[in-house]
Amino acid sequence: MTTTKAPLKYSKTSIEVPLKYSNTPEYMFPPIQTCPGCPYGLIYRYFLKAIGPKVIVNGVPGCGGSGRLMADGKPIDQMGSLFGNSASFATGVSLALAARGDTETVVAPIVGDGAAFDIGMGSFSAAAERNDNMLVVVKDNEGYQNTGGQRSSAAPWMSTNATNPSGFSKVEFKKDIDSIMAAHRIPYLATATVGFADDYMRKVRKAKNINGFRLIHVLSPCPTGWGFPSEMTLALSRLAVETKLFPLYEVENGVKYTITHEPKGLPLSEYLNKQRRFRNISPEDIEKFERAVEDRWQRIQFLASY
Repeated sequence: MTTTKAPLKYSKTSIEVPLKYSNTPEYMFPPIQTCPGCPYGLIYRYFLKAIGPKVIVNGVPGCGGSGRLMADGKPIDQMGSLFGNSASFATGVSLALAARGDTETVVAPIVGDGAAFDIGMGSFSAAAERNDNMLVVVKDNEGYQNTGGQRSSAAPWMSTNATNPSGFSKVEFKKDIDSIMAAHRIPYLATATVGFADDYMRKVRKAKNINGFRLIHVLSPCPTGWGFPSEMTLALSRLAVETKLFPLYEVENGVKYTITHEPKGLPLSEYLNKQRRFRNISPEDIEKFERAVEDRWQRIQFLASY
């Protein structure tokens, strides 16, 4: 059975820095090595405006996005590691700083979902269990997009990916990395999106002043891999939140949940139908997907009220 969908409507959205942070310095400069519409540049830009120049950024192989990181004409330290050892690498840097008496410089692995959900999850879990001092930013574009959009454990249910058999969608739901990391009782965990930049930067500043293992999970819509026009990135970031698919909240010490934005409860179809990767999804599948999203949202509400 085939279904006919109405033509998609898109709206352009601004990417100017929110007023609250407009007077803070810029630390990222062109060239930005991303596809058109990729939010990676904004993830870095807003992070640096909130964290300041005393930071060592650790990256792994993947999509570009950082551009030139500069403070007062001098480069901000960027160090590379492998997919599987980003957290171990950051642990070593953090311990070296502590040995030198440096308590101000933030060690920040900024990695994709492949390095956090899959290949590097073991090292991140170990660092979280030890409560090593680092601030992790996960740029979650829900797949291995830099090598052609292969399936990862972050890919959503019913999405099509390059490594699925032709004509078939992913039959497993997305790994709940937030619940997994919160179960480690880390001092701070938060979800964020560049569509709500003030919320994102507030969480970065809060995490900056906490010692130990902190993680901020940022949804990162990918125009190339997800299949939507590049001007829709911020709109999709907001729709993911307003449909309850990607709620914004924070967790302190694994137990204190705080919802930081009350979603409007828009139909999930408004988000799914704007992306080519959900081209195989049926109305019945959307209903099932919505029930799963609502169940998770109610669980988060319960934990926040506890």
